[in-house]
Amino acid sequence: MTLQRQILIWLCGITLCAVALYLLSPILLPFLMGMVIAYFLDPVADWIETHGLPRLAATSIILGVFTLLFVVCLIILLPVLGRQIAAFAENLPANIGKLIALVDSSGPDWLKEMLADTRTSIEESLVDTAKAAAGWIGTLLGSIWSGGLAVVNIVSLLVVTPVVAFYMLYDWDRMVSHVDSWLPRDHVETIRELASEIDRALAGFVRGQGTVCLILASYYASGLSIAGLNFGVLIGILSGLISFVPYVGSITGFVLAGGVALIQFLPDGNWIMIGVVLGVFVVGQFIEGNFLSPKLVGDRVGLHPVWLMFALFAFGLLLGFVGLLLAVPLAAAIGVLLRFGLKKYMQSPLYLGANRSASDGEGG
Repeated sequence: MTLQRQILIWLCGITLCAVALYLLSPILLPFLMGMVIAYFLDPVADWIETHGLPRLAATSIILGVFTLLFVVCLIILLPVLGRQIAAFAENLPANIGKLIALVDSSGPDWLKEMLADTRTSIEESLVDTAKAAAGWIGTLLGSIWSGGLAVVNIVSLLVVTPVVAFYMLYDWDRMVSHVDSWLPRDHVETIRELASEIDRALAGFVRGQGTVCLILASYYASGLSIAGLNFGVLIGILSGLISFVPYVGSITGFVLAGGVALIQFLPDGNWIMIGVVLGVFVVGQFIEGNFLSPKLVGDRVGLHPVWLMFALFAFGLLLGFVGLLLAVPLAAAIGVLLRFGLKKYMQSPLYLGANRSASDGEGG
């Protein structure tokens, strides 16, 4: 089979998969969630299985514990988050005005003069921005609700996802073996190598970085709540969950918590509590950089933050919430394939020239 024909076959297969994803995206969410859960928990099932427990029993125990913890977290967190989101949105314009007033009264003279000239425009701009952001969030939630999470699909998410996760987790190794047996024998080693590299990147992100985000969300929410910060649970969970993009979570949480702390504690002159709130993020960043990320993630991710953010926006725009779930695995796969293609190009006569070999190019 000629190279051109192989490329044509692979491009046709990729195109068919992309079209199928686009057409089936409204019903894919519970299946993708089940696959993500199974992929996340597969190492735990393998570990239990190696200690003598059958795969079926290991799968049942793991999913039972996972489902129980998930339900408990929902019962505890949903009411708190609902109240804090509503209160945060309602008080946002007033809090922005208070923050500007605090800066005006406590800031340096040059800042006071600048605010005196532009105070009204700054307030109007910030309030308009806040209203636009609130409207954008409402539109996003509405599109998610109407586009894939209506009542019927919520029920399917709660019912189908655990079933899919159970069967995927139970049959994971068997499915990988079957897929491996379907690979073209002439290229099986190359495909296995690429699949292993994609798996390492996914494992580093989904399992490693996902665990880091959950730990940071729990830490930030607990620390800010203990410090008595208003909206502490909301800010903490938000900061932790978006920490998959380096520094974005900690900086976002630092700014939000710092602003709320100034409004809440500065009128009483309580600088200690302001320092405690900001210290929560400093300690969190130290723990993440020196302990969590090196141990749980390491250098396995291989996804540049800019590429990751672009993938999230691009696939989210194309496929909605399903696209957000697919963004990371597709970004990892595309990155691995592009690096592989670039490597082959650098070894080809197209790059080296007709009269030079790959070894000549490396030596030069």
